[in-house]
Amino acid sequence: MAVAIVVVCVVLAVLAFLLPRFSRHPERGTQRSLGAGTRVTGKAPGPLGRLFSKPFRSSSRAVSRSGSAGRRARWRMPF
Repeated sequence: MAVAIVVVCVVLAVLAFLLPRFSRHPERGTQRSLGAGTRVTGKAPGPLGRLFSKPFRSSSRAVSRSGSAGRRARWRMPF
């Protein structure tokens, strides 16, 4: 799963750099699927719910950061 998240982050960062406006839709789709995983695993009882949902939360945060970093880098370019 970690390799898949890294690949998604790299693809989103490149897409956000090359096509900033069109990178929002794939980012939101990824966020939606990771949010569903967080909701499902968060229903486990007690501390297990937090433990199981943590990888989904951190992956969601990484996807968001990579997309915004690509767009931010694009807007700082001189062309």
